[in-house]
Amino acid sequence: MSGVLALLRRAVLAVVDRLPERWGSRLRPRAYRYDARSLPPVTAAPSGSRRVLIGATNYAAQGYRFARALDRLPETGARNLHLVPATSGYGFPADTSISGGLLRLAAPWCRREFEAIVDGFTHVIVESGRPMLGPLFGADVRREIDAFRSRGLQVAHLAHGSDLRLPSRHRALDEWSPLRAEEWDVVPALERQALAYRELLRATDAPVFVTTPDLLLDWPDAWWAPLVVEVDRWATTTPVLAGDRLVVAHAPTSRVIKGTDLIEPTLRALEREGLIEYRQFEGVPSSQLPAEFARADIVLDQFRMGIYSAVSVEAMAAGRLVMAHLHEHTIATARAISGLELPIVPVTPATLEQRLRAVAADPSCFTSTAAAGPEFARTVHDGRVTADVIDRQLLRSAE
Repeated sequence: MSGVLALLRRAVLAVVDRLPERWGSRLRPRAYRYDARSLPPVTAAPSGSRRVLIGATNYAAQGYRFARALDRLPETGARNLHLVPATSGYGFPADTSISGGLLRLAAPWCRREFEAIVDGFTHVIVESGRPMLGPLFGADVRREIDAFRSRGLQVAHLAHGSDLRLPSRHRALDEWSPLRAEEWDVVPALERQALAYRELLRATDAPVFVTTPDLLLDWPDAWWAPLVVEVDRWATTTPVLAGDRLVVAHAPTSRVIKGTDLIEPTLRALEREGLIEYRQFEGVPSSQLPAEFARADIVLDQFRMGIYSAVSVEAMAAGRLVMAHLHEHTIATARAISGLELPIVPVTPATLEQRLRAVAADPSCFTSTAAAGPEFARTVHDGRVTADVIDRQLLRSAE
């Protein structure tokens, strides 16, 4: 009987999905109804001969920021599509936003969005190997890519981190790696995800861009397209390392990846001692962080991954002293791209206390590092390098 009901339900959905959406959304079985008024307009194509759509994860607003960087190129316009997870609370900007839950129900909207994409755009950059259009192609990103290509679009991939980073590689490289199953129960799933992503990249044979240098170790044929930050938004004239007590800020998007639990005992102890004032911003909307970073002397990024994230770039743009755990490969790649030394103080959980005491004892030894931050952030992460990489490796390829 359950099989018959399932067939009947699918038949009803197939019929009502062909009705005008204002009616069909209400005539569906109760569990599949939605309010058509909550749907966004489909993504309007920009002007220019090269029109790029980026979607749909928009981690740390990078899809949106990459689109704005590409907008600066001649004859190029870009937009981003963001499928917003139910758990997202950061309020990142996007050109088109739709909840993943609503997308799964709104098949007519998915069809309209697909037609808007293939009629209006010339290139699609697929983030993290995730489908943009949910159920339209059975949530199968390969079928979705094939559909885009069949309508003449060029396709590329954009990886952000744990989507491509192979835990077994990382934990062999770094003693502080959180990518061990005994420390984090999602590690087996992350390993499967990264292996599946590799299969997708091989199968689709498209250009691959990565936002952090360490991912070049996971996919050597990729190109580093650096994280993009609105540098001016973070700029401040507030002095750094000038107070009687160091103000130390930490904004963990993930306590496990950032190593928050490894460093907080040290920070709390130094705060009780009166050496520092510790401020932790967990789950704080990104709109509030520029003001908070401006009040800090030191911003702590991550202590387990060997990379620097958008938090580091934002803090550098604000002229704060940044500390993070860095691999030599990350430092060397940043130097090769920019010709500048990466202005981040390298630390580990084991050396953090020593470093903070050194700063407190003689802040003048560290002011030049903080002062170099805005130049590095602007040179590498204001979008110009990123747009140039995508231009050279994707947009010019068919010209």
